[in-house]
Amino acid sequence: MRSIGSDFCGFLSPFSWQVLGRRDLVCARMNIDPRLLEYEVPEFASRLKDKAPPTKLSLAMVPTPIQRFRLPEEIDGFEIFVKRDDMTGSTLSGNKIRKLEFILADALEKKADTIVTCGGIQSNFCRITALAAKELNLQTHVLLRSPTPSDKRSVGNQGNVFLHKLNGTTMHLVKKQAYLTGLLPKMEILGEQLSSQGLSPYLIAIGGSDTVGLWGYIECWKELLNQNVPGFITDVVVTIGSGGTAAGLAIGNYLSGSKVKMHAISVCDNAQIFHEHVNEMIEFLGLSNETKSEDILNIIDGYKGRGYALSTNEELDFITAASSTSGVPTDPVYTGKALRGMFVEIQKQSQTGEGHFNGNKILFVHTGGIFGLYDGQIEPFLGDSTVRVGTFEED
Repeated sequence: MRSIGSDFCGFLSPFSWQVLGRRDLVCARMNIDPRLLEYEVPEFASRLKDKAPPTKLSLAMVPTPIQRFRLPEEIDGFEIFVKRDDMTGSTLSGNKIRKLEFILADALEKKADTIVTCGGIQSNFCRITALAAKELNLQTHVLLRSPTPSDKRSVGNQGNVFLHKLNGTTMHLVKKQAYLTGLLPKMEILGEQLSSQGLSPYLIAIGGSDTVGLWGYIECWKELLNQNVPGFITDVVVTIGSGGTAAGLAIGNYLSGSKVKMHAISVCDNAQIFHEHVNEMIEFLGLSNETKSEDILNIIDGYKGRGYALSTNEELDFITAASSTSGVPTDPVYTGKALRGMFVEIQKQSQTGEGHFNGNKILFVHTGGIFGLYDGQIEPFLGDSTVRVGTFEED
């Protein structure tokens, strides 16, 4: 992967040019942002080269490791592993940063100076977007769904909101509403307002789930191939909340000819809505004449509980139990629900011999969300069963 303008920079590495202070000068003379890297499409996706973004950024700490996943109960006949995409960074941790490597590159190419996006009050995507944008010297406005949008103090200082306030993100509270009919029109209005102030806004779809961000997880599938996942894994499971991550993995899996079966556990909406969204991406890539979402992605409903970002006692109990067993925390909005769903479905298949999975070696893609644990709702569940606190006494 080369930096844009590298053909004009001799035989020194991009890092060497940055140290010498000359590569930036070359790129400035060419009116090219030196942070942009030329994107090389994975070989298995080479026929989609004309649909791929031309550039990307290097923001994520990859590759992320794969390790055995020790859950609260051993399930006879199954081996469970976890892909640690919660380790793609610190404040930039999670699956969204892979998407943003492409989306923010597109924003820089379009000379944007302000980012506009949206999500729930504890949106991981909004947090990662705002922090990554600030690193790139871009300002960020986020529309956050709140149960009490007229009370700005109601957002508090916990979880992802805490990081927004440290980061200086501009937060706009709105009532809970659907994306296409509510949030998106409001984003467009905000974009117009910012443009009238002389700014150059760039609007990002909820969750970064668009045809640019899609490439973050097509690229991740290349990483999984390099880790020989098709050689020892029969099934891959991921959370689906907006669709882009599951779409990228499923399309990458399909294009590479792998026999691994892809599953996504929904934490909001339903399988029909997500299949429609993934099929839109398949159509954009020009693949709709040969496959469809329903053929390459098994979406499992039934585990969103009380609804998006609303937790049941059973879900929070499972999160604490799984974390104390494995040392791998999951969050209450996305990964906790999906992991519980996967665990239950594996248990069913172990007992009945029938179920969703092709085989018995399952990889759970952990998509992050750790800061969502700090919103306070799980605190009542951290009782003596998981937290042992005592007073040390010397003999």
